[in-house]
Amino acid sequence: MTQCDEVMMNDTLIKELADVAKDAALLQGVLMRIQETPNSSELVTYAPFTLFPTPVPKAVFLQALAVQTHYNTLVDKISQDTDFLEEALSSTIAVDDFTARLFKLHQQILKEGRSQSIVLGLNRSDYMLDQRDDGSSSLKQIEINTFAASFGGLSSRTPDVHRHVLKVAGRLEESQNILDNNPAAGLARAVAKAWELYGSERAVVMFLVEESQRNIFDQRYIESELWKRYCGRGAVLEETSQQLYDGQEVAVVYFRNGYMPQNYISEQTWDARLLMERSLAVKCPDISTHLAGTKKVQQVLTRPGVLEKFFPDQPQVVEQIRATFAGLYTLDMGPEGDKTVTMALEEPDRYVLKPQREGGGNNIYGSEICQVLQGVKGSTERMAYILMDKIHPAPVQNYLLRRDAPLQLNNCLSELGVFGTYVRQGKDMVMNECVGHLLRTKSSEHSDGGVAAGVAVLDNPLLI
Repeated sequence: MTQCDEVMMNDTLIKELADVAKDAALLQGVLMRIQETPNSSELVTYAPFTLFPTPVPKAVFLQALAVQTHYNTLVDKISQDTDFLEEALSSTIAVDDFTARLFKLHQQILKEGRSQSIVLGLNRSDYMLDQRDDGSSSLKQIEINTFAASFGGLSSRTPDVHRHVLKVAGRLEESQNILDNNPAAGLARAVAKAWELYGSERAVVMFLVEESQRNIFDQRYIESELWKRYCGRGAVLEETSQQLYDGQEVAVVYFRNGYMPQNYISEQTWDARLLMERSLAVKCPDISTHLAGTKKVQQVLTRPGVLEKFFPDQPQVVEQIRATFAGLYTLDMGPEGDKTVTMALEEPDRYVLKPQREGGGNNIYGSEICQVLQGVKGSTERMAYILMDKIHPAPVQNYLLRRDAPLQLNNCLSELGVFGTYVRQGKDMVMNECVGHLLRTKSSEHSDGGVAAGVAVLDNPLLI
């Protein structure tokens, strides 16, 4: 039994530490608005988080950081390859109305000509550690988020919370192993670089957000870093969900909203997206980068020879990226897709069925895979999905601290996210960085869902 295990067995100490942790989270600004009143700026609580940091093998953690700049490059290359995007998404846009509408917008922009040569990418690549038979772990990518990659702000505030908890618990040495982490500063640095290259000191940076947003503080920390570090020379920050210009020139549009079908409730909202894509503003992401982050593109990248197309003279880069791939399978019509359907129906617990949706809570597991595939297996509707090998991380025990939730020990699974940023002007990549990490942990009883969906909680890696 480790010293941390001994702490977990002491109920009285756990209750005391939970109170200490919650106060520390509030002091550090690990905040969300209360669900019952998401529009109120006066009623807040701590964002859900683990009582203790979660052990993560140092080697796989460093592997995830090291590959991030290559993923940044890959996303950018995909966004520029119109033929690849069209071929990769051809089956999906035939059956998925939302992806088809996005692709139509992409084609319209290509036809008219891109209005801005500056490209800004704020990505997050998500992984789980797949447990091998020998007890070691391998890093396997779940997805890459090219649109509204969240929790860079709040994850910048959590290290000091866990350091304090471990100190109070008498675990001083372990507290010193909590890594510094400030994705908010790195994300802001990339936004500021794009703004600077745009070249107008009076132009504004616009955050496009939902009208009702519990997770507003995650965005505010990035905004705060912009104000604090980069925008003292006349730039103005604005937050609006209604107008693009509002009387001022916009240098950068940072989308934190617009990745789900329900974000486009009318033709007016689609017109607004087109207006922004046509504008001179730097879009984060632009429509091509939005499409580069789809599940179907992720699946196509695992096919033999595809990575080599994007990195023709860099076999080591191809090897680094490919090492993180989980098994991904097409459901397109034809023998290959038929084989995938058979595999999934015979052993549904080995796989995850993924639609072309973002935001968490969309994936399909277990017996539900059979229900869905039985209904679409002979139809082109199945092409709206991809199939992925289910990843099996080793469970750990921890306490998940949520407002009004009981304090109890849970078997937990964790997901590691790595933030990457890049800025390209024309053909020149002027910035390409890995800027931090995010660890999210959830009870093993939940198959899917993130922090914003109310399933996972914020965490920190304790490197071992």
